[in-house]
Amino acid sequence: MLLRPEQRTKIDSSNDTDFYALPRLVTHVDETFIDRLTQLYRDQLQPNSRILDLMSSWVSHLPDDLNFAHVEGHGLNEEELSKNRRLDHYFVQNLNDNPKIPLPDTDFDAVLIAVSVQYLQYPDAVFSEIHRILKPGGKAIVSFSNRMFYQKAIAAWRDNSEPGRIELVKRYFHSTQGFSSPEVIVQKPVKPLIMQMLGLGGSDPFYAVMATRTDPLTPV
Repeated sequence: MLLRPEQRTKIDSSNDTDFYALPRLVTHVDETFIDRLTQLYRDQLQPNSRILDLMSSWVSHLPDDLNFAHVEGHGLNEEELSKNRRLDHYFVQNLNDNPKIPLPDTDFDAVLIAVSVQYLQYPDAVFSEIHRILKPGGKAIVSFSNRMFYQKAIAAWRDNSEPGRIELVKRYFHSTQGFSSPEVIVQKPVKPLIMQMLGLGGSDPFYAVMATRTDPLTPV
């Protein structure tokens, strides 16, 4: 078992659908993080490809200069998703209640999870689904910082260190056969000396863990 039952628990055990009932039309990371994420997408995603933005919101941080064949969105708040201009279609679903993603096998070139992976209670099931819907050679990109809704993050994430969270996401990929060895990107802020002296933080740290579906299509 990837996570023990107690590692899946949340301080706020109410249904996530209720927690996200009201739209939050804000960004949950700072502009430096967003710029880094957009540049990573520009480097990793191909034009005219099919993208799934899993656990999305009102903005996807995709580069404005890249056009895609289709961008599918998923999240927990329909109003947020309806305002996301990059989405061609979206669906609302609580993956902690039902981790089965209602999309066809091998249909997407990339799956993105931005600053949301910390809320998955059954990441092994979700990452198995990500693998299923990716085309061979397709990429999964998981990005996160040190921010979270603390009461809604699972214990395995909430009680971990930042390096430990990187290892946790790597384990999520390793839990499903057919992914490449995960690649990790870490970009921590460099604080000016005056900020260090005053005990002030810099920009949000940027972490990304990426892997590719390596196994071929199963012959029929």
